[in-house]
Amino acid sequence: MRPILYFLFAILAVQTVYGNRSSKRLLNNWEFVKGDLGGVYEAIRPAELSILPTWEEVEMPHCFNAFDAVDPDVAYYQGPGWYRTLLPRSAFENGQRHLLHFEGAGQKTKVFVDNQLVGEHVGGYDEFTFDITDAVWQYSQMDGNEADSVPLVIRCDNSRDLQMIPSDLSDFNIYGGLYRYLNLVNVPELSISQIHVDVQLEKNNKNAQLTILSEFYNPQNRKGPARLNYKISTPTGKIIDTKEVEIALGEGNLSKTEFEINRPLLWTVQQPNLYTLEATLTTEDGIDTFTQKFGIRSFEFIPHGPFLLNGERLFLRGTHRHEDHAGYAAAMPEDLIIQEMQLMKDMGVNFIRLGHYQQSRIVLDACDSLGILVWEEIPWCRGGVGNESYQAQGRRMLTNMINQHYNHPSVIIWGLGNENDWPGDFPEYEKDSIRAFMGELNDLSHQLDPVRKTAIRRCDFCSDIVDVYSPSVWAGWYRGKYTDYTKVSEDWNQKVTNFLHVEWGASNHAMRHSENPDKGIEAISGGKGADERSGDFLLKGGDARVSKDGDWSETYACNLIDWHLKEQENMDWHTGTAYWPFKDFSTPLRPENPVPFLNQKGVVQRDFTKKEAFYVFQSYWTKKPMAHIYGHTWPVRWGEENEPKMVKVYSNCDEAELFLNGKSQGVKKRDSQNFPAAGLRWNVIFSSGDNQLKVIAKKGKEIIADSITQVYQTQKWEAPTELIFKEIHRLGNTVEVEVQTFDSNKVFCPDAKNQIRFSIAGDGQLLDNLGTSNGSRVIELYNGRASIRLQLNGENAVVSAVSEGLKSGFITVTNSELP
Repeated sequence: MRPILYFLFAILAVQTVYGNRSSKRLLNNWEFVKGDLGGVYEAIRPAELSILPTWEEVEMPHCFNAFDAVDPDVAYYQGPGWYRTLLPRSAFENGQRHLLHFEGAGQKTKVFVDNQLVGEHVGGYDEFTFDITDAVWQYSQMDGNEADSVPLVIRCDNSRDLQMIPSDLSDFNIYGGLYRYLNLVNVPELSISQIHVDVQLEKNNKNAQLTILSEFYNPQNRKGPARLNYKISTPTGKIIDTKEVEIALGEGNLSKTEFEINRPLLWTVQQPNLYTLEATLTTEDGIDTFTQKFGIRSFEFIPHGPFLLNGERLFLRGTHRHEDHAGYAAAMPEDLIIQEMQLMKDMGVNFIRLGHYQQSRIVLDACDSLGILVWEEIPWCRGGVGNESYQAQGRRMLTNMINQHYNHPSVIIWGLGNENDWPGDFPEYEKDSIRAFMGELNDLSHQLDPVRKTAIRRCDFCSDIVDVYSPSVWAGWYRGKYTDYTKVSEDWNQKVTNFLHVEWGASNHAMRHSENPDKGIEAISGGKGADERSGDFLLKGGDARVSKDGDWSETYACNLIDWHLKEQENMDWHTGTAYWPFKDFSTPLRPENPVPFLNQKGVVQRDFTKKEAFYVFQSYWTKKPMAHIYGHTWPVRWGEENEPKMVKVYSNCDEAELFLNGKSQGVKKRDSQNFPAAGLRWNVIFSSGDNQLKVIAKKGKEIIADSITQVYQTQKWEAPTELIFKEIHRLGNTVEVEVQTFDSNKVFCPDAKNQIRFSIAGDGQLLDNLGTSNGSRVIELYNGRASIRLQLNGENAVVSAVSEGLKSGFITVTNSELP
């Protein structure tokens, strides 16, 4: 017996059993080391022979880059990392095949049972499965091996590689690790490996034809009779049809069966009805049951016109998702993914583009059940086109994405690429080569799925290849003014057969607000296009543009969004749009942003904290009554005495009444074409000091209220000279402190934007590297202030804040729970 003493058995959690099939998530009792090993034996050799590196305990899913992706001082780690655990023998059921099913891992993966390599995979976003049955059996047959566990070792690697997709020029981190769930699946010797459900809905929506294609896993090439039983249930669980099919094994791996459903319950964004197909395969080896959800719906893009779902016009109200979250990076657990998708639905989203890669099956399942239509794409992003291995990876990723997500009724578009007109990875940049590869992918997509459409974003010289095209239209951010939006969109709608506008918006530093958000951008010319061009994302150089010269306030972003949504209400020809993105996310390309290495265009922060823009979308896109006074994170406004100040209320109610310090400011009627805030705005005279704002909004018989308190500062200030701390929140040993800027006369500077750096000494640690406005140790001030949280682990700690040219600030935080 080989002594393996390094760890306990892996806990097998979230077990699902169907017939003789079982699936278990491998969640706990893993160890990880960041860096490379000399070989797999370093991971499995006896403890008394082990030397460095030191392994750390981790839980799954796990990402190398949970914190360093937004570390302001170091580049995020790109390289190998190793995982190891022990699987109990009891996890391997006798007479079955043992499969390791990876829902995704980044970016190159090698899997070992003991020291035997059982599989390799290239690609960080598609699912893959390795059969470890033979390796487990061989390990158990080793001379003298009486171990009651089996060692599992996995190497992941996200090293830079020009001949891999996606490009490192992409505006997102290419993460490493086992950042999606890993499952141990036991199946009979003959099992169902995949089912595709093809749905043809008749024009009158009264009948649906189903074609069921079942594929089998038969590695031992078993022969003999088998029986396949199908059962179809309605969304309420009522069985409406069954069929039994006899299969002759050894004569192919596919079975085709057809059904008809009369008067089907359609899948819509309001009522996402899901049917259930249960397939049971019976052989002499046992019973295998496979369950598949599906929906019945049709869709159509009218040339130069709107989008239809089940024959009715639907404006696609969309956003984007990156697989990224504060403290987790790509390794978001299932509950957080579900929370994120529900937040999108609460904002009024009915469409999402999954940028820029195949995402977790959990995301797609949520879109199916919530009623969110999907554009999903492969990660061919920027850089050009590489060699044959590069192109083979692209074909493989597209094939896997379509096969693995084929049954999701939410999916309407397979994306083939993003910004493929962006060169840089190879000495040669040939448009003809890119067009040829794009055409190949387009043909492959239609071969694998003749019904769904293909699309790309921003590669004009390939716009004629795909079914749906989205050009670069960033009116009011990278080019032009947001008032250019309608004209630019109308022009593009005539240029391409099917125009769908994805990616628009504005960077906004959470909790930064402005009394004059248009100041400084008067030099920007409108009417000359709205495309993003090379270098526009940089904060220096080039033509005047809001992305460089604007104030990055939530105020400006809300105005831009408000204008777009107002205009969309009149575009009866438009298919729809998708705002970029829903949530702030990390990127290696933006080190100079107010939060370094963060794309800050989200309507929520990287930890789901809502920004003001969230409520602008709600006011246009939702029906449940809501009302929100702009400025919940704007504690201090400023101006002259008796100077009128605009107060905006974002609401979907018919009318609203605003109260200032208890006095009514009048009733306003909502009119979506009355910009800004759909006419729900008031010019009020604040009192110096505290002011209470309250709105009462009505929609039919329902009444909604919202209120905030704001300080109005009339005292003038000069350039900031010092930083002063205060404690603003405490929960147990977690304390949030805020630093504020003051001038030499001790007057608060509410418009200061200086960059500051937090540090800590003593018995505590900063809760930083989160990529949020209160979770970053290097950050630009938002309205003269910035906060950060710390965790006390002893008696006290001292937090400092420094900024070039300012007197540093210090605060001592004492542990109040100590005796």
